[in-house]
Amino acid sequence: MKVTWMVRVLLALLTYHSSLFTSLAQSVESSISSMEMLVGEQVELTVTAHAQDTAKVEFPRQLLLPSNMEVLQANEEPAVDEGNGMKRYRCSYVLTCFEDTLYPLPPVTVKISGKEYNTRQLALKVLTVDVDTTNYEKYFGPKDVQSFPMSWTDDEWGKLYWMAWGSVVLLLLLIFLIVRLRSNKPIIARIRVIKHVPPHKKAMKAIEEIKADNVVRADDPKEYYTRLTDTLRQYINERYGFNATEMTSSEIIERLTNTNDPKMLDELRQLFTTADLVKFAKWSTLVNENDANLVNAIDFINQTKQENVPTEEVVKPVLTEEQQQSQKMRKVLIAVIAVLSLLMVALLVYIGWFIYDLLLY
Repeated sequence: MKVTWMVRVLLALLTYHSSLFTSLAQSVESSISSMEMLVGEQVELTVTAHAQDTAKVEFPRQLLLPSNMEVLQANEEPAVDEGNGMKRYRCSYVLTCFEDTLYPLPPVTVKISGKEYNTRQLALKVLTVDVDTTNYEKYFGPKDVQSFPMSWTDDEWGKLYWMAWGSVVLLLLLIFLIVRLRSNKPIIARIRVIKHVPPHKKAMKAIEEIKADNVVRADDPKEYYTRLTDTLRQYINERYGFNATEMTSSEIIERLTNTNDPKMLDELRQLFTTADLVKFAKWSTLVNENDANLVNAIDFINQTKQENVPTEEVVKPVLTEEQQQSQKMRKVLIAVIAVLSLLMVALLVYIGWFIYDLLLY
């Protein structure tokens, strides 16, 4: 029983000393930046709390102050670690007053983990400015609005004035040139590539169509020879460069006499002669004769064709003198607009820097 009683006493003493140590460790204090101030000035009341890092510290939002004193601002600072499990908490209050007297500042109550702690009481003396009321004639009322002496010809504002007018003139000139450029439509000169089918390929394609049309070859020899000779005339026209479509058969053979094989010319002459008889004299031909003339036409084309003939032709546009002048004018306008735009940007930057420099100083 005695041992139990002694243990209880020892525990009670330990609990008392622990609570006493905790209460001593946690404390609050206050300080003021100045004990005196003039009417309308500001002072800073600082409240500092020292508490454990696990404690919850609550500063008051409103202070209990004299009626003529106001709190303008409250700034609570982040906690600062002091070591040994302790932190420093601080809150600053900005005060002002417009009545001169000695003001007592009541203690500030701070809650630490729900327990209230009070700071010490401070005092603040508010002073007023002495006014000599005996010599009131020395004091004057508020002055009227003063006119700012400024001239557009001085060194500072005059330069800004003329730069502003210069930027307006440049802007109007740019608008005029841009409208002029847009009204003058650009001349688009495209290079065309024309694909050519060689004369012998066109002729062979037409002959293949004649061969495929068996009805014409068997039942209508006039239509057959008309199509065959027209194909040969068109081929000769494109191959040799003379208008064979408007010439007679004998004229065509005569033009080809010095450029082709005599035997081949005899076969071609026979083909044209047969075609003339069929078309104009209603001559009747046999099927094998028609086929032989068709073969002769194919042989003539194959023996006189040109292999290395370019199949594409690049046609470059030819501009008139007026179009060339228009293109030159557009290039000049674009160059002038580019130069004026750069000048305009540089001038605006300089004006902005100039205004900033004037306002700064």
